[in-house]
Amino acid sequence: MARRLGWSDEQISDLANFEQRADFTEKEKAALRLAERMTRDAHTIDDQLWTELRRHFDEGEVVELLSAIGLFNYFNRFNDALQMEPTASATPSGSEGSLSKR
Repeated sequence: MARRLGWSDEQISDLANFEQRADFTEKEKAALRLAERMTRDAHTIDDQLWTELRRHFDEGEVVELLSAIGLFNYFNRFNDALQMEPTASATPSGSEGSLSKR
């Protein structure tokens, strides 16, 4: 999905350093901060981040971001509990993905 949105392989592989990268927009960085905090500890989403999000996104867009982040966190936890991981066909070059047991 990120590649379809124009992100480079380098951006994707170095996503953990998004704060220091100049090739992410401030809007992208705000969304990535939300994803990181929601994934690690949702209690760390503070007023400063909400203010930043509102500068870049309307209320509906923030709800969509929260929903997508929550859904993918659910998928990851569900798959981890079942010890499942994506197969090669689930990579961006494949059209449909499947899961296989670790």
